[in-house]
Amino acid sequence: MGTVTRTARGGPPRQDRSRATRERLLEAAVTCVAEHGWTRSTVAVVAERAGVSRGAAQHHFPTREDLFTAAVAYMAEERSAALRALFPGPPPGRHAVVAALADLYTGPLFRAALQLWVVASQEETLREDVVALEARVGRETHRIAVALLDADEARPGARETVQGLLDMCRGLGLADLLTDDGPRRERVVRQWATLVEVALGETRPGASGG
Repeated sequence: MGTVTRTARGGPPRQDRSRATRERLLEAAVTCVAEHGWTRSTVAVVAERAGVSRGAAQHHFPTREDLFTAAVAYMAEERSAALRALFPGPPPGRHAVVAALADLYTGPLFRAALQLWVVASQEETLREDVVALEARVGRETHRIAVALLDADEARPGARETVQGLLDMCRGLGLADLLTDDGPRRERVVRQWATLVEVALGETRPGASGG
């Protein structure tokens, strides 16, 4: 195993510092896109948000395309991690699961994803990566939702019910972009939770959301 260069005075390894800088830049890129949109999210703006020099940013990501291609992959993994972390133990019930899924689609990660979807529809350089990663996140989201909701996909309409729920959550996320849609969203989520409960039937004995 190769040696790891440490900074003077016992500081953290240079590799660790480099990894931390890279992650700060990716986090900043996602935040900037969510808050300012694609056009205003330049490398300089992202570097300032991350608290690093533009030169340091370009050391890790020589071009804006490199930065945001990496940010797309980082954001996809963060969204998957947020899904997996929803309920570390057995979910408390379908109503809570529906509400938690809806909340995921109104957070900064989803807002940034929407911005990148718009850009990818016009920028060939990003489209292929965004389409591939969104397909992966979509499959994982559906799989996790099925598990959390204890949905038996052999039951007629169960798969479509789960997919319809996720489509509804995306729609609520879109509506929340322009206005604070909280009060209406709460009513819609409650109704959808009731519909999901009826459509999926009783939970199976011993089922869990793992």
